Amino acid sequence: MPEINDSNSPINLWWQRDDLKFHDNRLQLGQCDLTTLAEKVGTPAYVIRAPRVIQKLDALHRAFDQVGLDHRIFYAIKANRSPKLLTYLASQGKCGADVCSPSELVHALSCGFAEQNISFTGTSLSKRDIETLSKFDRLRLNLDSLSSLERLGQACPGREVGIRVNPDIGIGYSDNDLLQYSGVEATKFGIYLDRIPEALAIAEKYQLKIVRVHFHAGCGYLDRELDQLADVLNASRRFTELLPDLQELNIGGGLGVPHTKEDSPLNLQRWADVLAGTYADSGLNIAVEPGDFLIKDAGVLLTEVTYTEQRKDVQFLGLNAGFNLAMEPAFYGLPCEPVPTQLSTAEINHYTVVGNVNEALDKWAVNHPMPKPEEGDIVALINAGGYAASMRSEHCLRGDVQEVLLLD
Repeated sequence: MPEINDSNSPINLWWQRDDLKFHDNRLQLGQCDLTTLAEKVGTPAYVIRAPRVIQKLDALHRAFDQVGLDHRIFYAIKANRSPKLLTYLASQGKCGADVCSPSELVHALSCGFAEQNISFTGTSLSKRDIETLSKFDRLRLNLDSLSSLERLGQACPGREVGIRVNPDIGIGYSDNDLLQYSGVEATKFGIYLDRIPEALAIAEKYQLKIVRVHFHAGCGYLDRELDQLADVLNASRRFTELLPDLQELNIGGGLGVPHTKEDSPLNLQRWADVLAGTYADSGLNIAVEPGDFLIKDAGVLLTEVTYTEQRKDVQFLGLNAGFNLAMEPAFYGLPCEPVPTQLSTAEINHYTVVGNVNEALDKWAVNHPMPKPEEGDIVALINAGGYAASMRSEHCLRGDVQEVLLLD
């Protein structure tokens, strides 16, 4: 076959970019030939390209700098907590770590993040959680309920703390309700505006100094949702105006990546302009906790074709990896698009691509165009860098998987 390009490709290349593309009809991630890698390490295998994460961190810093906002970036380790990746990020010094449990806190410390560069925002914290957290006096601690604030005050009065608030407005990828953490219905995340006087009373009781406001309204937003982000930010002003000791506004994460050919990448300059439009003259440091944005499109899940077979009017294509290794397609309808790592034919069929877990929802794609594969061919599931490895399970005892971190 001639080398493919956008005009003669047998498949849609909307996802292709400088470091994820076909060369001589073989899919490469950075300098790595993914077919060769799969043959060497086996499948299934998560593969993450670390320089892609650094590239996006640098782009975030530039966007903040261009609008003149003092800022901090904390990588949300729940997106991908691979020790290899976290140690690499800690060594680069371009971000801190965002954690949401005491175990994540200890994990981040063990991978090289300094305590003062770790931001903690958890939910439904137990007495034991509070006891553990109170020992870390340099931790940037945000409490998301009045009861947690009360217990923290009892454990370490006089401490500087942050509170997580609920702006009562949600945002998420393509208005997906499952990805919105705030909105019309009451959610478990954060203190609502009408309870702020109680939070202030608790802080006064224990001489706590509330220096941060944190919120996280939803996940996966792109340019089309930036007007919603502006509404969320405007709503947050109602909280910041009530807190006289405030130093920092943490807007959480939620920045998204394209999942389909209809999606456009998030324009970071527009995003930063929206932030500056609300907080440019506030004097506050702006913190952000990206997870998916940094890691999702930096990774793929390498799988192997197990069979193709016609059933009724559907052509099925089986892979040796199920939804337990990347749960977002089944949980949230966020696709990890199957892409062959080697093109050896121009013949295109449409397949329902399924995994090897004994559940009906174990589908990667429906009516998906792909070159006709052979058993044993390698298929990459793109956008598997975030919330795949970190949420995986051993359902059906199908949890065996390799992990590879690429440094070029």
